[in-house]
Amino acid sequence: MKLTINTSFQENASSQYLVVLVESEQLQAAASTYQIDKLTDIANATQFKAGFNESLSLVGTVPNITNAGLVGLGKLEELQPGKLAKIAQTIVKAAQKKFQQISVDISALPAQLHNIFALQLTQVAYAFDEYKSKKNEFVLEQINLIANESPVTAEQLQLIQAVQTGQNLARDLGNRPGNICFPEYLAEQALALAAEYPELLKVTVLDEQQIADLGMHSFLAVSKGSDRPGRIITIEYRAERSEAPVVFVGKGITFDTGGISLKPGAGMDEMKFDMCGAASVLGTMRALCESGLDIHVVGTIATAENMPSGKATRPGDIVTTMSGQTVEILNTDAEGRLVLCDALTYVKRFNPALVIDIATLTGACVVALGSVLTGMFTPDDELAAELEAAGQTAFDRVWRMPVLDDYQEQLDSPFADIANIGGPKAGSVTAACFLQRFTRDYRWAHLDIAGTAWNSGNNKGATGRPVPLLMQFLANRVQKHG
Repeated sequence: MKLTINTSFQENASSQYLVVLVESEQLQAAASTYQIDKLTDIANATQFKAGFNESLSLVGTVPNITNAGLVGLGKLEELQPGKLAKIAQTIVKAAQKKFQQISVDISALPAQLHNIFALQLTQVAYAFDEYKSKKNEFVLEQINLIANESPVTAEQLQLIQAVQTGQNLARDLGNRPGNICFPEYLAEQALALAAEYPELLKVTVLDEQQIADLGMHSFLAVSKGSDRPGRIITIEYRAERSEAPVVFVGKGITFDTGGISLKPGAGMDEMKFDMCGAASVLGTMRALCESGLDIHVVGTIATAENMPSGKATRPGDIVTTMSGQTVEILNTDAEGRLVLCDALTYVKRFNPALVIDIATLTGACVVALGSVLTGMFTPDDELAAELEAAGQTAFDRVWRMPVLDDYQEQLDSPFADIANIGGPKAGSVTAACFLQRFTRDYRWAHLDIAGTAWNSGNNKGATGRPVPLLMQFLANRVQKHG
Protein backbone atom coordinates (compact mmCIF):
# COMPACT_ATOMS: atom_id res chain seq x y z
CA MET A 1 0.00 0.00 0.00
CA LYS A 2 1.43 3.36 -1.04
CA LEU A 3 0.66 6.40 1.11
CA THR A 4 0.96 10.08 0.27
CA ILE A 5 -0.03 13.24 2.11
CA ASN A 6 -1.10 16.52 0.50
CA THR A 7 -2.93 19.69 1.46
CA SER A 8 -5.77 19.45 -1.07
CA PHE A 9 -7.75 16.99 -3.16
CA GLN A 10 -6.65 18.68 -6.37
CA GLU A 11 -3.20 17.18 -5.88
CA ASN A 12 -4.80 13.72 -6.00
CA ALA A 13 -6.78 14.12 -9.20
CA SER A 14 -6.37 10.46 -10.11
CA SER A 15 -8.21 9.28 -6.98
CA GLN A 16 -11.41 7.39 -7.70
CA TYR A 17 -12.98 7.76 -4.26
CA LEU A 18 -12.95 10.54 -1.68
CA VAL A 19 -13.65 10.02 2.01
CA VAL A 20 -13.89 12.99 4.37
CA LEU A 21 -13.66 12.44 8.11
CA VAL A 22 -16.08 14.77 9.85
CA GLU A 23 -17.02 15.84 13.33
CA SER A 24 -20.64 16.79 13.92
CA GLU A 25 -19.85 20.48 14.34
CA GLN A 26 -17.80 20.61 11.12
CA LEU A 27 -20.26 19.48 8.46
CA GLN A 28 -20.43 22.94 6.93
CA ALA A 29 -16.64 23.10 6.73
CA ALA A 30 -16.65 19.90 4.67
CA ALA A 31 -19.47 21.26 2.51
CA SER A 32 -17.52 24.44 1.85
CA THR A 33 -14.18 22.75 1.14
CA TYR A 34 -15.63 20.27 -1.35
CA GLN A 35 -18.54 22.38 -2.62
CA ILE A 36 -21.08 19.74 -1.58
CA ASP A 37 -24.44 21.08 -2.60
CA LYS A 38 -27.29 20.70 -0.10
CA LEU A 39 -25.22 18.69 2.40
CA THR A 40 -27.42 19.88 5.27
CA ASP A 41 -30.54 18.64 3.49
CA ILE A 42 -28.90 15.28 2.72
CA ALA A 43 -27.72 14.86 6.32
CA ASN A 44 -31.19 15.71 7.64
CA ALA A 45 -32.90 13.35 5.22
CA THR A 46 -30.60 10.44 6.15
CA GLN A 47 -30.37 11.33 9.85
CA PHE A 48 -26.58 11.52 9.52
CA LYS A 49 -25.14 12.91 12.78
CA ALA A 50 -21.43 12.24 12.15
CA GLY A 51 -21.45 9.78 15.03
CA PHE A 52 -18.47 7.54 15.54
CA ASN A 53 -17.89 5.40 12.41
CA GLU A 54 -21.22 6.54 10.91
CA SER A 55 -20.99 6.81 7.13
CA LEU A 56 -22.85 8.78 4.48
CA SER A 57 -22.58 8.14 0.75
CA LEU A 58 -22.34 11.21 -1.48
CA VAL A 59 -22.37 9.66 -4.96
CA GLY A 60 -22.58 12.37 -7.62
CA THR A 61 -22.77 15.29 -5.20
CA VAL A 62 -19.09 16.37 -5.06
CA PRO A 63 -17.71 18.24 -8.08
CA ASN A 64 -14.92 16.49 -10.02
CA ILE A 65 -15.38 13.09 -8.37
CA THR A 66 -18.22 10.61 -8.74
CA ASN A 67 -17.70 8.52 -5.63
CA ALA A 68 -17.42 10.25 -2.27
CA GLY A 69 -18.57 9.85 1.30
CA LEU A 70 -18.34 11.09 4.85
CA VAL A 71 -17.31 9.08 7.90
CA GLY A 72 -18.11 10.43 11.35
CA LEU A 73 -15.57 10.79 14.14
CA GLY A 74 -18.11 11.24 16.91
CA LYS A 75 -17.04 13.46 19.80
CA LEU A 76 -13.36 14.32 19.40
CA GLU A 77 -12.78 14.41 23.15
CA GLU A 78 -13.83 10.74 23.27
CA LEU A 79 -11.77 9.65 20.27
CA GLN A 80 -9.01 7.22 21.28
CA PRO A 81 -6.30 5.64 19.09
CA GLY A 82 -7.73 2.17 19.65
CA LYS A 83 -11.04 3.20 18.08
CA LEU A 84 -9.47 4.50 14.89
CA ALA A 85 -8.92 1.01 13.50
CA LYS A 86 -12.70 0.64 13.13
CA ILE A 87 -12.86 3.79 11.02
CA ALA A 88 -9.89 2.63 8.97
CA GLN A 89 -11.60 -0.71 8.43
CA THR A 90 -14.82 0.98 7.27
CA ILE A 91 -12.91 3.03 4.68
CA VAL A 92 -10.76 0.20 3.36
CA LYS A 93 -13.62 -2.31 3.25
CA ALA A 94 -15.70 0.11 1.17
CA ALA A 95 -12.87 0.71 -1.29
CA GLN A 96 -10.59 -2.31 -1.57
CA LYS A 97 -12.61 -4.23 -4.17
CA LYS A 98 -13.59 -1.18 -6.23
CA PHE A 99 -10.86 1.45 -6.43
CA GLN A 100 -7.13 1.36 -7.04
CA GLN A 101 -6.57 4.79 -5.55
CA ILE A 102 -8.54 6.75 -2.97
CA SER A 103 -8.19 9.98 -0.99
CA VAL A 104 -8.99 10.41 2.70
CA ASP A 105 -9.32 13.90 4.17
CA ILE A 106 -8.09 13.68 7.77
CA SER A 107 -8.16 17.43 8.51
CA ALA A 108 -10.83 16.96 11.19
CA LEU A 109 -8.79 14.29 12.96
CA PRO A 110 -6.63 15.57 15.86
CA ALA A 111 -3.08 15.99 14.58
CA GLN A 112 -1.57 13.67 17.20
CA LEU A 113 -3.60 10.81 15.71
CA HIS A 114 -2.55 11.27 12.07
CA ASN A 115 0.47 8.96 12.24
CA ILE A 116 -1.39 6.15 14.02
CA PHE A 117 -4.35 6.39 11.64
CA ALA A 118 -2.08 6.18 8.59
CA LEU A 119 -0.49 3.02 10.01
CA GLN A 120 -3.88 1.52 10.82
CA LEU A 121 -5.07 2.05 7.25
CA THR A 122 -2.23 -0.19 6.08
CA GLN A 123 -2.89 -2.77 8.81
CA VAL A 124 -6.59 -3.26 8.08
CA ALA A 125 -5.84 -3.69 4.36
CA TYR A 126 -4.14 -7.04 5.09
CA ALA A 127 -5.79 -10.31 4.11
CA PHE A 128 -4.46 -13.87 3.91
CA ASP A 129 -5.86 -16.06 1.12
CA GLU A 130 -2.74 -18.05 0.23
CA TYR A 131 -4.43 -21.43 0.59
CA LYS A 132 -7.91 -20.53 -0.64
CA SER A 133 -9.09 -21.54 -4.08
CA LYS A 134 -11.05 -18.31 -4.41
CA LYS A 135 -8.77 -15.32 -3.88
CA ASN A 136 -9.72 -11.92 -2.52
CA GLU A 137 -10.37 -9.54 -5.40
CA PHE A 138 -8.66 -6.55 -3.81
CA VAL A 139 -7.48 -3.75 -6.10
CA LEU A 140 -6.69 -0.92 -3.66
CA GLU A 141 -3.05 0.13 -4.08
CA GLN A 142 -2.75 3.73 -2.91
CA ILE A 143 -4.26 5.97 -0.26
CA ASN A 144 -3.71 9.72 -0.50
CA LEU A 145 -4.14 11.51 2.81
CA ILE A 146 -5.32 15.12 2.82
CA ALA A 147 -4.77 17.57 5.68
CA ASN A 148 -4.53 21.32 5.92
CA GLU A 149 -1.78 20.80 8.48
CA SER A 150 -0.23 17.57 9.67
CA PRO A 151 2.83 16.51 11.65
CA VAL A 152 3.19 13.51 9.35
CA THR A 153 6.09 13.90 6.91
CA ALA A 154 6.97 12.03 3.74
CA GLU A 155 9.77 10.33 5.68
CA GLN A 156 7.31 9.09 8.29
CA LEU A 157 5.04 7.73 5.58
CA GLN A 158 8.02 5.88 4.13
CA LEU A 159 8.64 4.34 7.55
CA ILE A 160 4.95 3.38 7.84
CA GLN A 161 5.07 1.68 4.44
CA ALA A 162 8.20 -0.20 5.48
CA VAL A 163 6.49 -1.27 8.72
CA GLN A 164 3.50 -2.45 6.69
CA THR A 165 5.70 -4.61 4.47
CA GLY A 166 7.50 -6.13 7.44
CA GLN A 167 4.32 -6.61 9.46
CA ASN A 168 2.64 -8.31 6.51
CA LEU A 169 5.58 -10.70 6.20
CA ALA A 170 5.34 -11.52 9.90
CA ARG A 171 1.61 -12.13 9.54
CA ASP A 172 2.08 -14.32 6.47
CA LEU A 173 4.69 -16.46 8.23
CA GLY A 174 2.53 -16.77 11.34
CA ASN A 175 -0.53 -17.76 9.33
CA ARG A 176 1.24 -20.49 7.36
CA PRO A 177 0.66 -23.96 8.77
CA GLY A 178 3.29 -26.07 10.48
CA ASN A 179 3.54 -28.54 7.59
CA ILE A 180 4.79 -25.68 5.40
CA CYS A 181 6.43 -23.26 7.82
CA PHE A 182 8.98 -25.36 9.73
CA PRO A 183 12.55 -24.55 10.87
CA GLU A 184 14.25 -25.16 7.51
CA TYR A 185 11.55 -23.05 5.85
CA LEU A 186 12.30 -20.10 8.13
CA ALA A 187 15.98 -20.47 7.25
CA GLU A 188 15.07 -20.40 3.57
CA GLN A 189 13.03 -17.23 4.12
CA ALA A 190 16.02 -15.54 5.78
CA LEU A 191 18.34 -16.56 2.94
CA ALA A 192 15.83 -15.35 0.35
CA LEU A 193 15.61 -11.99 2.13
CA ALA A 194 19.40 -11.71 2.10
CA ALA A 195 19.43 -12.51 -1.63
CA GLU A 196 16.94 -9.67 -2.15
CA TYR A 197 19.09 -7.21 -0.17
CA PRO A 198 22.66 -8.51 -0.57
CA GLU A 199 24.24 -5.15 0.25
CA LEU A 200 22.34 -4.83 3.53
CA LEU A 201 22.02 -8.33 4.98
CA LYS A 202 24.33 -11.14 6.01
CA VAL A 203 22.74 -14.46 7.00
CA THR A 204 24.19 -17.41 8.89
CA VAL A 205 22.29 -20.66 9.47
CA LEU A 206 23.53 -23.22 12.02
CA ASP A 207 22.46 -26.85 11.65
CA GLU A 208 22.05 -29.24 14.56
CA GLN A 209 25.63 -30.53 14.40
CA GLN A 210 26.96 -26.98 14.61
CA ILE A 211 24.48 -26.25 17.39
CA ALA A 212 25.71 -29.30 19.29
CA ASP A 213 29.35 -28.28 18.78
CA LEU A 214 28.53 -24.98 20.49
CA GLY A 215 27.10 -26.79 23.51
CA MET A 216 23.48 -25.69 22.99
CA HIS A 217 22.02 -28.79 24.64
CA SER A 218 19.02 -26.91 26.03
CA PHE A 219 17.99 -26.00 22.49
CA LEU A 220 18.58 -29.55 21.29
CA ALA A 221 16.45 -30.93 24.13
CA VAL A 222 13.49 -29.36 22.33
CA SER A 223 14.42 -29.99 18.70
CA LYS A 224 15.39 -33.66 19.08
CA GLY A 225 11.78 -34.75 19.52
CA SER A 226 10.98 -33.84 15.92
CA ASP A 227 12.01 -35.32 12.59
CA ARG A 228 12.37 -31.70 11.47
CA PRO A 229 15.82 -30.47 12.56
CA GLY A 230 16.14 -27.20 14.43
CA ARG A 231 18.07 -24.18 13.24
CA ILE A 232 19.75 -21.09 14.68
CA ILE A 233 19.39 -18.30 12.12
CA THR A 234 21.28 -15.01 12.33
CA ILE A 235 20.47 -12.03 10.09
CA GLU A 236 22.83 -9.08 10.36
CA TYR A 237 21.70 -5.71 8.96
CA ARG A 238 24.47 -3.29 7.95
CA ALA A 239 27.15 -5.67 9.22
CA GLU A 240 29.89 -3.31 8.05
CA ARG A 241 29.02 -0.77 10.73
CA SER A 242 31.36 -0.70 13.69
CA GLU A 243 29.03 0.31 16.52
CA ALA A 244 27.60 -2.27 18.88
CA PRO A 245 24.37 -3.63 17.40
CA VAL A 246 20.84 -3.79 18.70
CA VAL A 247 20.09 -7.52 18.84
CA PHE A 248 16.65 -9.09 18.54
CA VAL A 249 16.18 -12.73 19.51
CA GLY A 250 13.00 -14.44 18.32
CA LYS A 251 11.39 -17.64 19.56
CA GLY A 252 10.56 -19.80 16.56
CA ILE A 253 8.70 -22.91 17.71
CA THR A 254 7.02 -23.67 14.40
CA PHE A 255 4.59 -26.05 16.07
CA ASP A 256 4.21 -26.68 19.78
CA THR A 257 2.47 -29.88 20.84
CA GLY A 258 3.89 -29.45 24.34
CA GLY A 259 6.16 -32.44 23.81
CA ILE A 260 5.76 -35.24 26.36
CA SER A 261 3.84 -32.73 28.51
CA LEU A 262 1.21 -32.82 25.78
CA LYS A 263 -1.19 -29.92 25.35
CA PRO A 264 -4.99 -30.44 25.25
CA GLY A 265 -6.29 -31.05 21.74
CA ALA A 266 -8.77 -28.16 21.66
CA GLY A 267 -7.23 -25.16 19.98
CA MET A 268 -3.91 -26.89 19.35
CA ASP A 269 -4.04 -25.75 15.72
CA GLU A 270 -3.16 -22.27 17.02
CA MET A 271 0.22 -23.57 18.16
CA LYS A 272 1.47 -22.86 14.64
CA PHE A 273 1.60 -19.27 15.95
CA ASP A 274 4.28 -20.20 18.50
CA MET A 275 6.89 -18.95 16.03
CA CYS A 276 5.49 -15.42 15.88
CA GLY A 277 8.49 -14.05 17.78
CA ALA A 278 10.72 -15.36 15.00
CA ALA A 279 8.28 -14.02 12.40
CA SER A 280 8.47 -10.56 13.97
CA VAL A 281 12.26 -10.63 13.76
CA LEU A 282 12.13 -11.54 10.06
CA GLY A 283 9.46 -8.90 9.50
CA THR A 284 11.53 -6.26 11.27
CA MET A 285 14.60 -7.11 9.18
CA ARG A 286 12.55 -6.71 6.00
CA ALA A 287 11.14 -3.42 7.23
CA LEU A 288 14.67 -2.24 8.02
CA CYS A 289 15.75 -2.99 4.46
CA GLU A 290 12.70 -1.17 3.06
CA SER A 291 13.26 1.87 5.28
CA GLY A 292 17.05 2.00 4.98
CA LEU A 293 17.47 3.05 8.62
CA ASP A 294 21.10 3.79 9.36
CA ILE A 295 21.68 1.48 12.32
CA HIS A 296 23.44 -1.80 13.06
CA VAL A 297 20.95 -4.57 13.94
CA VAL A 298 21.26 -8.32 14.41
CA GLY A 299 18.27 -10.65 14.37
CA THR A 300 18.72 -14.16 15.77
CA ILE A 301 16.04 -16.84 15.51
CA ALA A 302 15.97 -20.02 17.56
CA THR A 303 13.62 -22.31 15.66
CA ALA A 304 12.50 -25.88 16.31
CA GLU A 305 9.42 -28.09 16.49
CA ASN A 306 8.29 -29.39 19.88
CA MET A 307 7.03 -32.92 19.24
CA PRO A 308 6.31 -35.98 21.45
CA SER A 309 8.32 -38.70 19.71
CA GLY A 310 10.39 -41.53 21.11
CA LYS A 311 13.38 -39.20 20.95
CA ALA A 312 11.66 -36.43 22.88
CA THR A 313 12.92 -35.04 26.17
CA ARG A 314 11.25 -36.49 29.29
CA PRO A 315 10.11 -34.44 32.30
CA GLY A 316 12.92 -34.69 34.82
CA ASP A 317 15.73 -34.76 32.25
CA ILE A 318 18.70 -32.49 32.95
CA VAL A 319 20.63 -30.67 30.21
CA THR A 320 23.63 -28.37 30.11
CA THR A 321 23.12 -25.02 28.40
CA MET A 322 25.65 -23.18 26.26
CA SER A 323 26.36 -20.96 29.28
CA GLY A 324 27.35 -24.00 31.34
CA GLN A 325 24.33 -23.75 33.63
CA THR A 326 22.32 -26.95 34.04
CA VAL A 327 18.54 -27.10 33.72
CA GLU A 328 16.09 -29.65 35.08
CA ILE A 329 13.24 -29.85 32.59
CA LEU A 330 10.16 -30.37 34.72
CA ASN A 331 7.69 -29.54 31.95
CA THR A 332 8.49 -30.00 28.26
CA ASP A 333 5.77 -27.49 27.36
CA ALA A 334 7.95 -24.75 28.85
CA GLU A 335 10.17 -25.16 25.78
CA GLY A 336 10.43 -21.58 24.59
CA ARG A 337 12.78 -20.60 27.40
CA LEU A 338 14.91 -23.68 26.62
CA VAL A 339 15.62 -22.59 23.04
CA LEU A 340 15.91 -18.92 23.98
CA CYS A 341 18.43 -19.34 26.79
CA ASP A 342 21.02 -20.82 24.44
CA ALA A 343 20.29 -18.18 21.81
CA LEU A 344 20.70 -15.44 24.43
CA THR A 345 24.12 -16.87 25.29
CA TYR A 346 25.04 -17.20 21.60
CA VAL A 347 24.40 -13.52 20.81
CA LYS A 348 27.06 -12.36 23.28
CA ARG A 349 29.55 -12.81 20.42
CA PHE A 350 28.11 -9.68 18.76
CA ASN A 351 29.04 -7.46 21.75
CA PRO A 352 25.50 -6.07 21.72
CA ALA A 353 24.49 -2.58 22.78
CA LEU A 354 21.31 -4.26 24.03
CA VAL A 355 19.30 -7.40 23.45
CA ILE A 356 15.52 -7.73 23.17
CA ASP A 357 13.97 -11.18 22.96
CA ILE A 358 10.49 -11.60 21.52
CA ALA A 359 8.52 -14.70 22.39
CA THR A 360 5.04 -16.20 22.66
CA LEU A 361 6.26 -17.44 26.00
CA THR A 362 3.52 -17.89 28.60
CA GLY A 363 -0.20 -18.34 28.90
CA ALA A 364 0.17 -16.55 32.21
CA CYS A 365 0.90 -13.32 30.34
CA VAL A 366 -2.36 -13.73 28.40
CA VAL A 367 -4.19 -14.09 31.71
CA ALA A 368 -2.48 -10.96 33.06
CA LEU A 369 -2.74 -8.63 30.05
CA GLY A 370 -5.08 -10.20 27.52
CA SER A 371 -4.55 -9.33 23.87
CA VAL A 372 -4.16 -5.56 24.28
CA LEU A 373 -0.70 -5.07 25.76
CA THR A 374 2.57 -6.94 25.35
CA GLY A 375 4.29 -7.90 28.58
CA MET A 376 7.66 -6.17 28.92
CA PHE A 377 10.25 -7.39 31.40
CA THR A 378 13.57 -5.63 31.99
CA PRO A 379 15.66 -4.47 34.95
CA ASP A 380 16.81 -1.52 32.82
CA ASP A 381 14.68 1.60 33.49
CA GLU A 382 16.06 3.53 30.50
CA LEU A 383 15.41 0.68 28.09
CA ALA A 384 11.91 0.25 29.52
CA ALA A 385 11.18 3.94 28.93
CA GLU A 386 12.41 3.72 25.33
CA LEU A 387 10.19 0.73 24.60
CA GLU A 388 7.18 2.33 26.27
CA ALA A 389 7.63 5.54 24.24
CA ALA A 390 8.01 3.61 20.97
CA GLY A 391 4.92 1.56 21.78
CA GLN A 392 2.82 4.66 22.34
CA THR A 393 3.95 6.24 19.06
CA ALA A 394 3.30 3.08 17.02
CA PHE A 395 0.22 2.14 19.07
CA ASP A 396 1.84 -1.23 19.68
CA ARG A 397 1.92 -0.86 23.42
CA VAL A 398 3.75 -2.65 26.22
CA TRP A 399 3.18 -2.93 29.95
CA ARG A 400 6.12 -3.26 32.28
CA MET A 401 6.06 -6.36 34.46
CA PRO A 402 8.43 -7.20 37.32
CA VAL A 403 11.62 -9.16 36.86
CA LEU A 404 13.01 -9.29 40.38
CA ASP A 405 15.46 -11.56 42.17
CA ASP A 406 12.74 -12.19 44.77
CA TYR A 407 11.12 -14.58 42.28
CA GLN A 408 14.30 -16.49 41.42
CA GLU A 409 13.97 -18.97 44.29
CA GLN A 410 10.84 -20.37 42.63
CA LEU A 411 13.18 -21.76 39.96
CA ASP A 412 15.42 -23.61 42.39
CA SER A 413 16.00 -27.30 41.64
CA PRO A 414 17.40 -29.95 44.01
CA PHE A 415 19.18 -31.64 41.08
CA ALA A 416 20.33 -28.86 38.72
CA ASP A 417 21.24 -25.19 38.73
CA ILE A 418 17.75 -24.18 37.67
CA ALA A 419 14.34 -25.68 36.92
CA ASN A 420 12.53 -24.68 33.73
CA ILE A 421 9.28 -23.83 35.54
CA GLY A 422 8.60 -22.01 38.78
CA GLY A 423 5.26 -23.37 39.86
CA PRO A 424 1.73 -21.99 39.44
CA LYS A 425 2.39 -18.48 40.77
CA ALA A 426 3.58 -15.57 38.57
CA GLY A 427 4.25 -17.79 35.57
CA SER A 428 5.19 -15.02 33.15
CA VAL A 429 7.48 -13.45 35.76
CA THR A 430 9.36 -16.65 36.57
CA ALA A 431 9.75 -17.33 32.84
CA ALA A 432 11.39 -13.91 32.47
CA CYS A 433 13.53 -14.60 35.55
CA PHE A 434 14.70 -17.83 33.91
CA LEU A 435 15.84 -15.90 30.84
CA GLN A 436 17.45 -13.22 32.97
CA ARG A 437 19.97 -15.78 34.26
CA PHE A 438 21.42 -15.90 30.74
CA THR A 439 21.53 -12.12 30.11
CA ARG A 440 23.65 -10.76 32.96
CA ASP A 441 26.40 -9.56 30.61
CA TYR A 442 24.38 -7.02 28.60
CA ARG A 443 21.34 -4.74 28.64
CA TRP A 444 18.24 -6.82 28.09
CA ALA A 445 14.48 -6.75 27.73
CA HIS A 446 12.02 -9.56 27.20
CA LEU A 447 8.74 -9.11 25.32
CA ASP A 448 6.11 -11.75 26.03
CA ILE A 449 3.77 -11.55 23.03
CA ALA A 450 1.67 -14.62 23.84
CA GLY A 451 -1.46 -12.46 24.02
CA THR A 452 -0.72 -10.02 21.20
CA ALA A 453 0.90 -12.13 18.44
CA TRP A 454 -2.35 -13.55 17.10
CA ASN A 455 -6.13 -13.35 17.40
CA SER A 456 -8.45 -16.29 18.01
CA GLY A 457 -12.09 -16.76 17.13
CA ASN A 458 -13.75 -15.38 14.01
CA ASN A 459 -10.78 -13.12 13.28
CA LYS A 460 -8.18 -15.85 13.81
CA GLY A 461 -4.79 -14.89 12.45
CA ALA A 462 -1.38 -13.45 13.17
CA THR A 463 -1.20 -9.73 14.02
CA GLY A 464 2.42 -9.06 13.06
CA ARG A 465 3.06 -7.44 16.42
CA PRO A 466 5.48 -6.22 17.65
CA VAL A 467 7.01 -5.20 14.28
CA PRO A 468 5.58 -1.63 14.60
CA LEU A 469 7.00 -1.34 18.12
CA LEU A 470 10.46 -2.63 17.16
CA MET A 471 10.72 -0.41 14.08
CA GLN A 472 9.65 2.69 16.01
CA PHE A 473 12.15 1.78 18.72
CA LEU A 474 14.92 1.64 16.10
CA ALA A 475 13.77 4.82 14.37
CA ASN A 476 13.81 6.64 17.71
CA ARG A 477 17.36 5.44 18.38
CA VAL A 478 18.50 6.66 14.97
CA GLN A 479 16.91 10.03 15.60
CA LYS A 480 18.42 10.28 19.10
CA HIS A 481 21.91 8.95 18.44
CA GLY A 482 22.36 9.75 14.75
